[in-house]
Amino acid sequence: MKEISKINNKKTPKKNMKKVAICYAIGLIILVYFVYAIIQLIKHPTEVFMIENGGLSEEESAVGYVIRNETVVQGDNYKNGMIQIKTEGERVAKGDSIYRYYSNNEETLVKKIEELDLKIQAAMENENDLFSSDMKLLENQISQKLNEVSNLKDVQKILEYKKDINTKITKKAKIAGELSPQGSYIRKLIEERSSYENSLNSGAEYVTAESSGIVSYRVDGLESVLTKESFSTLNKKFLEDLKLKTGEIVATSNENGKIIDNFEAYIAASLESQKSKEAKIGDSVSLRLSNSQVITAKIEYIVEEENSRLLIFKITNGLELLSGYRKITFDIIWWSYSGLKVPNDALIKETAPTGQDIYYIVRNRMGYTDKILIKVLKQNEAYSIISNYTNEELRDKMGYTDKDLKQVKTIVLHDEIMLNPKV
Repeated sequence: MKEISKINNKKTPKKNMKKVAICYAIGLIILVYFVYAIIQLIKHPTEVFMIENGGLSEEESAVGYVIRNETVVQGDNYKNGMIQIKTEGERVAKGDSIYRYYSNNEETLVKKIEELDLKIQAAMENENDLFSSDMKLLENQISQKLNEVSNLKDVQKILEYKKDINTKITKKAKIAGELSPQGSYIRKLIEERSSYENSLNSGAEYVTAESSGIVSYRVDGLESVLTKESFSTLNKKFLEDLKLKTGEIVATSNENGKIIDNFEAYIAASLESQKSKEAKIGDSVSLRLSNSQVITAKIEYIVEEENSRLLIFKITNGLELLSGYRKITFDIIWWSYSGLKVPNDALIKETAPTGQDIYYIVRNRMGYTDKILIKVLKQNEAYSIISNYTNEELRDKMGYTDKDLKQVKTIVLHDEIMLNPKV
């Protein structure tokens, strides 16, 4: 028995050594696995992303030249200077008076009229017993106009109010001349004033609109150069040689004005991007102007050049925003999509039964994962806009069987999906 016990004691250390070696081996394997897993996680991290509604777009910044249908209007007395009747950007009909030129002795006549107005006003203030209802009405109207004009900032509107007030004062003076004991004196002042006013009006030259449109006094001499008829002669060099400053407001002229077609305008831009090379006449895009307003546009004309293309965009809205500019910066939005937005890191490609490429994502719900086939509508470098396939699309276009379709699940807003899933 003692001998057997000795033999067993000799075997025990060897067995223990084997067990220890096995434990070390298992521990080493587990350690290696964890190190490998950590490395893989660092290289390909698995994260969870919640699906939200979002938008994608492909955009390009550009410098453009504004081309308009515009007609310069100018009278004979353009050296005299002018008074605006219609304000910048105001719409007018054909035949409307836009502005008038000063008459040769206008400054002297205006000064004499102002002096007479003061005399007439002083004469009326001495008459306290005039109770004509017309007189009281005019006094109330004058008082109201004076209150309103104090809140105005538009110079042209102020001038219009001033003219209206002077007219009412003259009417009041005429009534006073009829009712006042010293009416003959007031009537004489009024007649003298009317004479000067007639001289002023007869010596002024009024300029009218030759067509309906938008009034502008920002005339730069390019109205007959940058036209729709000149599209075929335009190119990058021609536009650059105009030496225009980007974003500069065209100076206001004191000699003439113009009527701008308020139905359409054009923006010409020289581009070298891939999207511009793929663009075709008739394509619709969106343009974002410097004030962040987005307007729709259509490619009207394309000029092919050696390393670029001159694209001419037609716009029909937002024209009033460009009336003071000739060269602008803007953004071209080639396309934009909105819908369920996911990172491209969540997309996995596989081959459908028909041999076509198809994408799927891995949804994670409470630790349970599902493979969901999805349609990629639009994609940029980082994100995609996706939607669910219909059963008909998967069966008829991708070749999935009815048995396959029983396993198909759909993705919805706020689902959680895996980024960089291990497949």
